[in-house]
Amino acid sequence: MKKKKIRNKAEAGRITRHYRIRKTVSGTKEKPRLNVHRSHKNLYIQLIDDLAQTTLLSFSTNDNAFKKECAKGGNLEAAKKLGAHVSKEAKKIGVEKVIFDRGGYLYHGRIKAFADSARETGLKF
Repeated sequence: MKKKKIRNKAEAGRITRHYRIRKTVSGTKEKPRLNVHRSHKNLYIQLIDDLAQTTLLSFSTNDNAFKKECAKGGNLEAAKKLGAHVSKEAKKIGVEKVIFDRGGYLYHGRIKAFADSARETGLKF
């Protein structure tokens, strides 16, 4: 399979880091992988069971229910609220421990705010 050439050097570095992380990170049903994708305007979160190749939960700041709480999805406040929301919903399906997959992004800014908020509301990683 031919790889797509990425012309943006910053994005190419992120994808290289993401592949390096994904070699070792894998989720199960009891301890799923918490995947984060960041765009300029939104955050997208998935809880993934890699063994069964299924997504257990998925949320984003672009969802209609979440837009009522936060008008803008690309800031620190939205990341904090999304972290708390994901933690509560994960507890409803019986997930308390996860493996955090930052997707090659640096642990800084919105990614850090999301992770700290999820930890404060009871998700363990």
